[in-house]
Amino acid sequence: MTLDLFEDALPSPWREDIAPGAVVLHGFVREHGPELLAAINRVVAQVPWRHFTTPGGFTMSVAMSWCGNGWSSSRQGYRYSTHDSVSGKCWPAIPAILMALADEAAQQAGFGHYVPDSCLINRYDPGSKLSLHQDKDEHDFSAPIVSVSLGLPAVFQFGGLQRSDKTQRIPLVHGDVVVWGGPSRLCFHGIMPVKEGYHSLVGPHRINITLRKAF
Repeated sequence: MTLDLFEDALPSPWREDIAPGAVVLHGFVREHGPELLAAINRVVAQVPWRHFTTPGGFTMSVAMSWCGNGWSSSRQGYRYSTHDSVSGKCWPAIPAILMALADEAAQQAGFGHYVPDSCLINRYDPGSKLSLHQDKDEHDFSAPIVSVSLGLPAVFQFGGLQRSDKTQRIPLVHGDVVVWGGPSRLCFHGIMPVKEGYHSLVGPHRINITLRKAF
């Protein structure tokens, strides 16, 4: 089934408040899919997809690429850096379209002017998931996280400040953007295993673009 055949029937972009400081902007970048994917492909051409190892020794099911300040994982822990440890080169710059849309999304969600300095691009194949975690490796928690969904749908889990807190399960589809900050900045969140499908723009994948202020 080509899932995006039904996108024309989706409602106009709308806002869903899920917690204090946490908002889903449904359909916010739906019309920008081709431009966003082209920008991502240019980044991936410079930083090919990688599967990192967690500090616990597990290989992540999600494939990753970066621009801005890159992020990496190893047995020594998680960290941000200005250079790619594999190539020794600076990470690519964040594409202008991502900077502009992230700024607009943050403001629509109730935050001020937003200038991220790090962009993590995740590719989810069917069965890939991201366990509950906090985004806490950044040096600056005052800025929100802006997360863009492209391609296959997924179920986003959003909890509280403790891993044991009850989570909401929020369906996300192509073009949705989640923004969280303020009192929700350190909330646990994750992605449940992505189901098989096909999107005419992205193919059998889900692409997630997460922008943040790392330094």
